[in-house]
Amino acid sequence: MHKILLTGSSGFIGLNIINSFSEKYKFYIVVRKKSKKEFLKKKNIKVIKFKNYDSLNIKLKKLRVDTVIHCATHYVKNHEFSDINKFCISNVLFGNIILENLKNLGAKKFINFSTVWEDSNAKKDNVENLYAAYKKSFSTIISYYKKKFRKVKFYELMVLDTFGNYDYRKKIIFTLKMNFLKNKTTPIVSKNLHINLLNVADIINAIEIILKKSITPKKFLLTNRAYIKIFDLVKTFNKKNQKKLKVKWLSNRVIKDKIYPYDKLKGWKPRNSYVRDIINYIKN
Repeated sequence: MHKILLTGSSGFIGLNIINSFSEKYKFYIVVRKKSKKEFLKKKNIKVIKFKNYDSLNIKLKKLRVDTVIHCATHYVKNHEFSDINKFCISNVLFGNIILENLKNLGAKKFINFSTVWEDSNAKKDNVENLYAAYKKSFSTIISYYKKKFRKVKFYELMVLDTFGNYDYRKKIIFTLKMNFLKNKTTPIVSKNLHINLLNVADIINAIEIILKKSITPKKFLLTNRAYIKIFDLVKTFNKKNQKKLKVKWLSNRVIKDKIYPYDKLKGWKPRNSYVRDIINYIKN
């Protein structure tokens, strides 16, 4: 059975990976503290507990896996001083310890998640915020290990806005969903806000392609085919549903970030990220 070391298993993407693949792959997940997540009770999952990063380093040397999927991250769009240490640990140090152990692990593939904010507004090396700067720093560290471990295939999946099962982040679609259930009004920055939304189900499909096929390792862009104007999304939702989304529009300014043209993953395209999928997610 294919063996996967997964980080960030309690996060949005990590949870979806576990629930999508735990029946067909053997998972090793690393946790610092005892987790109460239900997926830990599933078969094919081995929990690796560690007290500190020295103990993690020791335990990794005893593992053998085929693939590493690195989802662990600390995300905030606008940071505070207290976030700096969390950025260092979650976005650089944790992943670096795993990279250092790739040879011991015997991993043939390393899949890392990052953000298009590394090259914001389609400009190379134009980091959007400190979070993106740390993600880009880790990408640079990966470049070193590409030279050190030439037999390992390194994949970096660049994502923007996402939604779907197990998403509890305070982002616009989840906020609309919660306020819809509570019959509350959602303030939105502009009627002319355009967002590129990708269902996590499509991310799972991309991972499966990389796991199953011989794909040339590089950075791949995982985004929807087109932007969605949030005003049109709300209008369509309210037209199709008796219970309405309540929204307060705060401006009319045009907001639409450009996306850097990373390579496309061969054989992949979004199939679960249409307007109807977003509407179904909000109301269910």
